[in-house]
This record gives sequence, C-alpha cells and structure tokens, in this order.
Amino acid sequence: MSQAQRKALPAKLIIQAGRWVWTTLWQIMMSQMAPSARSGEYLRPESQFRHSVGEAINGEVGSDAVYPVAAGRYRLLVGLGCPWAHRTLIVRALKGLEEVISVSVVSPSPEAGGWVFEQPEVGCKTVKDLYELAQPGYTGRCTVPVLWDTQQQAIVNNESAEIIIILNNAFNTFARYPEYDLYPIELRQEIDDWNEKTYHSVNNGVYRCGFAQTQTAYESACRELFTTLDEIDQALATRRYLCGDAVTLADVRLFTTLFRFDVVYYSLFKCNRRRIQDYPQLSGYLRDLYQLPGVAATCNLEAVKRDYYGNLFPLNPGGLIPIGPEIDLNQPHDRERLTSTEALGIDANTRLQNRL
Repeated sequence: MSQAQRKALPAKLIIQAGRWVWTTLWQIMMSQMAPSARSGEYLRPESQFRHSVGEAINGEVGSDAVYPVAAGRYRLLVGLGCPWAHRTLIVRALKGLEEVISVSVVSPSPEAGGWVFEQPEVGCKTVKDLYELAQPGYTGRCTVPVLWDTQQQAIVNNESAEIIIILNNAFNTFARYPEYDLYPIELRQEIDDWNEKTYHSVNNGVYRCGFAQTQTAYESACRELFTTLDEIDQALATRRYLCGDAVTLADVRLFTTLFRFDVVYYSLFKCNRRRIQDYPQLSGYLRDLYQLPGVAATCNLEAVKRDYYGNLFPLNPGGLIPIGPEIDLNQPHDRERLTSTEALGIDANTRLQNRL
C-alpha cells in the first residue's frame, strides 16, 4: 500500500480496527488478571494455604503444633500498595509485633508477571518462586500477603482475613500490647457480620467495579458498593467504630479500602459516585483510624498510586500516575465525642489511644 493510499484509508476503518484489536487484547489480559463469570462479574479465586500458628493437628494448642508459636520464626510478605497485605501490617503494629514477626516488602512487576523481591530470599527472586519452593508444581495464584515459616520454608497462610486473626490471637506471649484484643469473643458475631457485608460489597466490591467486563456487572457492583457505604456512614453517626467504642478487625479490614478509595478506586476503578471525603462520618472515621498509634507508618499513598496506576495495564494503558489528589489524614476528626462515658479510661482501646 502506497503512502497516498494509507493517507486515504477511511478514519472509520482505522478506528474500528483499532477498537477491535484493543478490545480483544483487553479481554485476553483481563481474563488472566481478573477471572469473571459469564455475566462479566469479577470472581476472586479462593486462597489456597489456610493453616494456623500454634494449632496442632487435633485442633488444640500445644507444643506439637505443625507451626508452633515462636518469636523470630515467621515473616510477612507484603506489597505496600496491596490492601489485603496492608491489613496484616496494621494488626502487627497495633499488637506491637514488629520485633516478633519480620516483614519483606515485594513490588508488582508486569515484566515478571507478579510480585518480585527487592533482594532474592531463600534463592527466590519472585513470590512465584517462593510458592514453587513451598509447594513444587503449584499452579495457583501467587498472592500477598503470605505468612512464611522461615524454619520449615513453608507458607503457613495466604488469606489475609485469617492471617490477621492469627496475629491478633497467637503471639500475645511476645506482643508489646497483649491486652489489646481486636477480635474479642463477646464481639465476634458482630465483627463477623460486618466483615461479611464489607468484604463482598466494599473490599472486593471496588474490584468488582474496576474489573467488571460488562456494563451490567459494573453497574450492579457499583450500586451495591455505595448502598453499603451509605449504610456504614449512617451507622457511624452514633458509634465511633463499627462495633462500638473499640477498634476491631472489622475496622482494620474496612480501613485499607477506605484509605485507597479517593486516590485509586474513585477514578481508576470507576467508583466515582462519591468520594470518602464527601461522607460526613466515613471521612472522620478514616482519619480517626489513620491517627491510631502505628497505623500511619504502614500507609504509603505514593506506593499505592504507583502499584495501581503503574501496573494495571488493562485499566491504565499509558501507565501515567496522577499527582493528586491532596489528602491530609492528620486533620482533626472529632470522633472522640462518640465514645461512651463508661468506656473512657477502662477499655483496651483507650490504652491504645494513650500511646499517642
């Protein structure tokens, strides 16, 4: 084809061809990155490693545990941009386990097709290599967080919802703040109810919006997301935290999504009906949790933007990372007014606040 003929090629055909090629490639990439149902709804695969620490084969706690409780034995593998991994860092900080459980930070790499170590660990350059070391022939998803047993070179658990319970319960012998219980028995049913609601509609809900492959699937997920955020905002009008006066695992699990919402999910994942800062209660609640001792040190908005905008190629082909928005989570939140008089000065949450 001559140069003159190329110039004469109808713009409509160029647009149609380009759109067909891009749509086809997008569908292929999305099917690998975010598996979906026939309806186009994103389906998150189940985590595969679901062991605990300190629990013997018969379910009792004892010295014969497959993964015994010990200081310095376990390591968390985390990505700073990942909300699921962020949960584990927060619980580690709130319980005072920094000297008990080490951390290795990994970064996403499109070229490597997954998470990579800054420096090779146990001969592994990538998290995929580590999974292969732990279970030769493993073909599942190689996700973070990972609770890694450095002695047995084994993956204890890769489900964040379970890892944070392990961190809360299993290491009190070594924790600086063993009295601070994020999953108290008397609140567990309420915590579990909130977790079920927020996981489907909010934590995973933002991904169901961003990874939806049909308009119907996207709109359904988006409506459910904001219906639940409206409900949470209303509940927080009369209580400081989801389950009352004390921070629980339900708050930790919700926080990591709220922290990323206005910066990433609002724009990149098309969750743009409202920002968290537009909610009268959720906005202050987010600042309240951020200002708890140790939490801010686990938060890195620049890493969040870099990991999402720079690595989710199907959602952001140009890889451009926005310079905004400007968010100051150190502003006053005025949430103390919702703490009951009976709770002041006596509960574990107040002792946590006194660490400020």
